[in-house]
Amino acid sequence: MTRRRETRRVLRAVARVLLGLVLLFAGGAHLTGARQEFRAQVPSWFPVDADLVVVVSGVVEIVLGTALVLLVRHRVTVGLVVAAFFVAVFPGNVAQFVEQRSAFGLDTDLARGLRLLGQPVLVAWALWSTDAGTWLRHRIRRRRASRVP
Repeated sequence: MTRRRETRRVLRAVARVLLGLVLLFAGGAHLTGARQEFRAQVPSWFPVDADLVVVVSGVVEIVLGTALVLLVRHRVTVGLVVAAFFVAVFPGNVAQFVEQRSAFGLDTDLARGLRLLGQPVLVAWALWSTDAGTWLRHRIRRRRASRVP
């Protein structure tokens, strides 16, 4: 393996573990002191009790964080699931912006809007750090190549 590839591999591994730790911390916060703050991200139109949504999403974040840290052999699958989770919770961030709910210091439209821009970064982080993005690109190329007559 070239030095450059090895450096990239190490950086991805560090980024994957760091994202896992972020999810573990956030998941724990869902279940403890920041629980009320997280309720602000549950859309008012969502047909499930906000507290239940916060608890379940916290548990999911803990499971995903643990998987990112420990399931190295399954990192691509875990990365795809984590990216999908970040997409799935995005409506909560939009609701917080649209409904002008203050939480986590996001007490202005600008702050809430900037938070919205952070969600695609989390998706990209999950895909890049787990090699899931590379896997997706290769899969798309293979499918396109197989369609060529």
